[in-house]
Amino acid sequence: MPKERLDPALLRLCGVLAVGAFAPLLDSTIVSVAVDALADDLGVPTTTVQWVSTAYLLAFAMVMPVSGWAGDRFGTRRVWLGALVLFSVGSLLCACAWSAGALVVFRSVQGVGGGLMMPVLQTIVIRASSGRQVGRLVAVVSLPALLGPVLGPVFGGLLLGHLDWRWIFYVNLPVCVLALFLAWRGVPQDRRPHASRLDVVGLVLVCPGLTALVYGLSQCGGQDGAGGGRVLLPMAAGAVLVTAFVGWSLRSSAPLIDMRLFRLRSFTATAVLMFTGGSTMYGGLFLLPLYAQLVLDKGVAATGLLLVPQGIGALAARVAGVLTDRIGPRPVVVTGLLLSAVATWPFAASVGEGSVITVALFLRGLGMSAVNLAVTVGAYQGLEDSQVADASTTTRILQQLGGSFGIAALAVLLQRGGHTATAFAHAFGLTTALTVCTVIAAALLPGRRAPASAPLATAEGRP
Repeated sequence: MPKERLDPALLRLCGVLAVGAFAPLLDSTIVSVAVDALADDLGVPTTTVQWVSTAYLLAFAMVMPVSGWAGDRFGTRRVWLGALVLFSVGSLLCACAWSAGALVVFRSVQGVGGGLMMPVLQTIVIRASSGRQVGRLVAVVSLPALLGPVLGPVFGGLLLGHLDWRWIFYVNLPVCVLALFLAWRGVPQDRRPHASRLDVVGLVLVCPGLTALVYGLSQCGGQDGAGGGRVLLPMAAGAVLVTAFVGWSLRSSAPLIDMRLFRLRSFTATAVLMFTGGSTMYGGLFLLPLYAQLVLDKGVAATGLLLVPQGIGALAARVAGVLTDRIGPRPVVVTGLLLSAVATWPFAASVGEGSVITVALFLRGLGMSAVNLAVTVGAYQGLEDSQVADASTTTRILQQLGGSFGIAALAVLLQRGGHTATAFAHAFGLTTALTVCTVIAAALLPGRRAPASAPLATAEGRP
């Protein structure tokens, strides 16, 4: 069967969105390698500088649940442009920060912009495509997510080696200005005709609940450890609030996020995969730079170069978009998971450096990126058009929580093991085991592709 050509207008739209998404994804990886430089220049301990990243994550988690409602109420174009403006202003303020406290506050502004952008991006793409050729389109808009973790450490090392730390934020501005210009001209209006009122009760429950969960997880690697009050108290409070939100959502006629989506087996499988995939993907991104620096004794720039094969593998995974459209998400996800597990095992076996590591990183990038792409496509199969925004928000939240959980669990393992080579081997072993176990959830994904001519269902359930 000949491959159907992509609509050039849709390709342009995906390109415009990809430019906008590149700044926050690159920024988060650059900031992660600048902790020591920030601590030295601002004259504060590393534990204080960690709040530069934590504040971003908390703001990101706080605002994500509102993104679906905001897109329906004000239009996805307006929300996208507003999020870009917020991220741009936050970047400029961060570059001008005069103290660690000011930098933490301004990073929160960035986090609000980033938290709005990612779910809205998915909603725009799915609605514009009407459910057709989603795999190939997601492969285009996911390019920033593939390149950010690779280019971030390299750019960060170069900037910190030759310029002031403020340039890790200044570098966002030209990208944001270009993204705003392109979005102003290229993102269509998309205001829903019957947007519901804001679910204030749901907002009060889920936003602080998610923030508390992310905060608790982020403190697992601290001095108190996983059993300390800074971890258990916020996580307990967050779990109670999120559970209450789920109960409220199932009873409400117009919830902030519709939990009834989980009645669909395919969406439930996708949700599980988003959480576990986020754990293994972000957990691996957390482990690999530390492994290179602490076990292989690499510098920041050398670490970035060492991870380039993973980025090349991630770029090669774009072919998974075509495969997902042709054969469905299940076989692509299962294959990608098994490939990722095989590629992660050499690190658990402490094979050291050399061609084995290069090949393993390439295959890991290929497998994890293929999984992420195919799972994103599977999230929307069988959904009505009115459910797209809720699906985008829910999947992004679960991926964020999964990433926070994975990083927290691995940080505890490394802390208890003294950041030795053995501790890293155990951490990579846990990542490998979780990847293999995730295959069970992948078996519940749709096994066949959606019909090429079938758009998303309308609110009445008809094409």
